[in-house]
Amino acid sequence: MTARNGQLYQLSLGGVLGGIMGIFITRMFNGLTRLDPDTILEQVKHQFRQESPIEGAWIEHQTVPFQKFAVKTRVYYGGITRYEDDQLVQYQFIADAKTGSVLDIHRL
Repeated sequence: MTARNGQLYQLSLGGVLGGIMGIFITRMFNGLTRLDPDTILEQVKHQFRQESPIEGAWIEHQTVPFQKFAVKTRVYYGGITRYEDDQLVQYQFIADAKTGSVLDIHRL
């Protein structure tokens, strides 16, 4: 093997290893990225405000595992309080931590 071929081999090997590491790191961090819970809460509050004013709202800042059928993810739990027909009504919601999508909401 000539010196030039050895350098090309090293460059090729370095490129392949760098590509593999890039894929590994990207997949590792994609599993860890989560939206800010306060941002998710603001989105949910915005949707509720389109119907009526809100009295209060909260969201947990710790994610918890959630599974519905075969789908597994991590979620934030939160709640909204508002008046409906002069009565204070509470709602609890579950939001996906990665996308912010509301997965479930129900009136308490």
